[in-house]
This record gives sequence, structure tokens and C-alpha cells, in this order.
Amino acid sequence: MESSLNRRHFIKVLGLGAASLAVPGCTSLSELSAGKSSAKKPNFIIIFCDDLGYGDLSCFGHPTIRTPCVDRMAAEGQRWTNFYVGASVCTPSRAALLTGRLPIRSGMCSDKRRVLFPDSAGGLPESEVTIAEALKTGGYTTACVGKWHLGHLKPYLPTSNGFDSYFGIPYSNDMDRVGGPGRQAFFEPKTEYWNVPLMQNEDITERPADQNTITKRYTEQAVTFISQNKNKPFFLYLAHNLPHVPLFVSKDFRDKSLRGLYGDVVQEIDHGVGRILDTLRREGLAENTFVVFTSDNGPWLTFDQHGGSAGLLREGKGCTFEGGMREPCVMWWPGRIKPGVVNDMGATMDLYTTILTLAGVKVPTDRIVDGLDLSPALFGTGSSPRKTMFYYRGAKLYAARKGPYKAHFFTKPAYGKGQEKRHEPPLLYHLGHDPSEKYDISKDHPEVIQDIHKEVALHLANLIPGQDQLAKRITEK
Repeated sequence: MESSLNRRHFIKVLGLGAASLAVPGCTSLSELSAGKSSAKKPNFIIIFCDDLGYGDLSCFGHPTIRTPCVDRMAAEGQRWTNFYVGASVCTPSRAALLTGRLPIRSGMCSDKRRVLFPDSAGGLPESEVTIAEALKTGGYTTACVGKWHLGHLKPYLPTSNGFDSYFGIPYSNDMDRVGGPGRQAFFEPKTEYWNVPLMQNEDITERPADQNTITKRYTEQAVTFISQNKNKPFFLYLAHNLPHVPLFVSKDFRDKSLRGLYGDVVQEIDHGVGRILDTLRREGLAENTFVVFTSDNGPWLTFDQHGGSAGLLREGKGCTFEGGMREPCVMWWPGRIKPGVVNDMGATMDLYTTILTLAGVKVPTDRIVDGLDLSPALFGTGSSPRKTMFYYRGAKLYAARKGPYKAHFFTKPAYGKGQEKRHEPPLLYHLGHDPSEKYDISKDHPEVIQDIHKEVALHLANLIPGQDQLAKRITEK
């Protein structure tokens, strides 16, 4: 049974008190490594992109986007090929990452509104315990940089959810639109078309935010935070609001990529990753810092060349096919995790449990936590404990995966007026043989469908949906 235990009480109860080739812009590990840090507790950094597709990194197969820093990060660390998010759109996906729970449990998903908007009255419930809040009980300093999208009102901001500081925009960069020539505004974007606020902690410091320089400024904030907190354990959540449309890039990266503007944007993010890893090396923190790079959901395909690519995966953002919820993921921890390619399943929710466990902080036991500890796969002592994945669209379960098999009970186009379609028997795909979900094998494997139905029944038997946080608007009485 899930409890509404107040997060402040939770903190009180836990009460611990308060070598690869060199590439341009990415200094090699051998050149910069300053040895192990003396810190006893590991540091943690999550770099979370917005709408980056499974196929948008060169280390995941893109032929014209150059991502040398993430590529080298993958060569020195682990590239996870079966890594999932908790939803195929922004708000619920971010809630899953930070709480370790499917968003249906916290009410951070809805069949009425898919994400939070500037007129939304809700946000992440106070009863939820974020990674930041839990780590604070272990003496960690915490910072959120970038897109939040879990509630823009004061009770829901990062500083109310365990983060000591915040610098970023409170929701998507295409919201607060005030001008521009229709849909064409997204293809020829100007900062003044979107009156998006840039916030420092709880105050708006710039409006509209200069999105041309925002990726650069996020990186600078991250580097500064690392340097200022190098002598104590820290958690940095860097959530880029790009390559979500509208696309913006600083002048140093404009017209540099063979992939056009979208490629320019991704390559600037990649450069920022290089700066962050270089900072860790220079400060002697590399071997004591666990860094994860991934994205919140798949590419926004309805924006044509301004959207990304899911590679060989089917569809993209907004739907429960693989392209919507299976993301590129790179994990890096020099001298601690064994480099290689991990084909086991993992999910952003697992980062919650893994990080808390590595930090020596208790995982909440008063509620169901969906995240699992990925340590066996990380450290080469065993396989990932994740064997199943549940795919929700809003508050409805659309599909489920067990092992290599995935069953679709319902399908619906990501966007537009397409109708929901129920499948009986469910569509069934073997994701090892058919990652593009082209060949339905349901008629050949009724026993697999039966087994997945059992897993779904067990899941639903213990499910208590949270109160819908996305539907209510500020204008409502």
C-alpha cells in the first residue's frame, strides 16, 4: 500500500543529517586524470536531453551528427542498448526519473493533458521523494540546471524538491508563445517568439530567455557547480531543453554540422559533455563521479528535419512503440565500471535506486519504488535485475515487455486525430530479432502472450493511481 508520507518526515526519519583517441574539444583521460578523489561518497551527474532520439548520436549509428565527446564517454564507459524512460513525453518521463516510480503512481500523467503547461495548477506531489531529497539525507549538495517541467508554481519548483539551487526554464521551450508566422516559426525560430522565463532558484531573471545561448550557459553553470563543490559529495541534474523544438544554437556551433540545425544543436550539447568530463578530470573527481547521459523520450518526428531520429526503432515521441520510450544511454565511471556494451534492460527509474544504493542512502520502503539496482550490470558481477517494462500512455497501460518479447494491447498514433486501436490478441514482437517492430508473431507464441498477461496482472494488482496532477488549470475555481 502506498503511503502519503510527507517528504520532510521521510528526511527526518532517514536522518543522516544534514584510454581512447583524443578528439577536438574533448581532452583525453590520460592527459587530465588527476587520480582518485579523497571523497568517501561518490558524486552523481545525470545529463538529460529533451527529445533526443535513439539514433541521434554517432556512437548509436548516426552518419552525419558528430558527437565525439559522448562517443569517447561510451568508449571509456558503457553503452546501454535497451534503456527506457517512464513515458514518451516530457512531464511523466521526468517524474519517473526523479522519483524512481512509474508516473501513474504519483499522478504525474493524465489522459486529459499529456504534460504540464504554463496554466497548469499542479506539479510533483509533496509526498514524492526525489533523488535530490533522498541524497540530502546523506549529506549531498544538489543542483538542478535546465528544464524542470514538474510544476512551475513555487511548491513544485526544484528548490521545493530537494535541490539547493536551480537555474533553468520551468517548462518546455515552445510554451509561452507570443508570435511568429504559424508553424513556420518553428522552422525559422526567433527567441522573441516564445516568452519563456529563465529562473534562478525561485526568481525569473530573464524573459524571454535567450535560447541561442542557453545550452552554453547550462554547461557553464554545471562546470561552476562542480568546481565549487569538489570537496563534498554532490548530485547534479543537468536537463537540457534541447533538441526539443524550437531549435536554437550559439554562434560558435551554427552551420557546423552536416545534419543542419538539428545537428548543430546536438553537437553543442556534446561539446558541453566534454567540458563537464574535462572538469571532473582536472578537479581529480573523475574516478569518484558516476555520470549518465540519456534523453527524456524519443524524437519529435512531426517536425520533419527539425526533429531527430530513432534509428531503426519504430516511431518516436508520443507513442509506445520503441522509438518513443527506448533511449540512447551512456554510463561513465573511470576505474569503477567495466567498459563495454550492455544489452540488458535498464530504465531511468533504475537510476533512482542505483544512485541511492551507491550513496549509502535508504530507498523509501513506505511505497512501491519501480526502480531496480543496476549495480550487477554496472560492475560486471551479474546481469541487470530488470526483466520487464511497462509502457503507459497517459494513465493507460498500452504495452508490456518481458525478456525479448513485447506485447501491444493498444496502439495509437503519437499525435493527430488517429484513433486508439485495441489488439486482441495483442501484437507481439521479439525485440532482439525485430527491434523495428515490423513482424507480428502473436499467432506463433500464445504462451508468451499468456506469460506477459500474468506479469501485467501482477503489476495492476498492486497499482494505486495517484491523483491527476496534470488536468487542473490555474483558471479553474
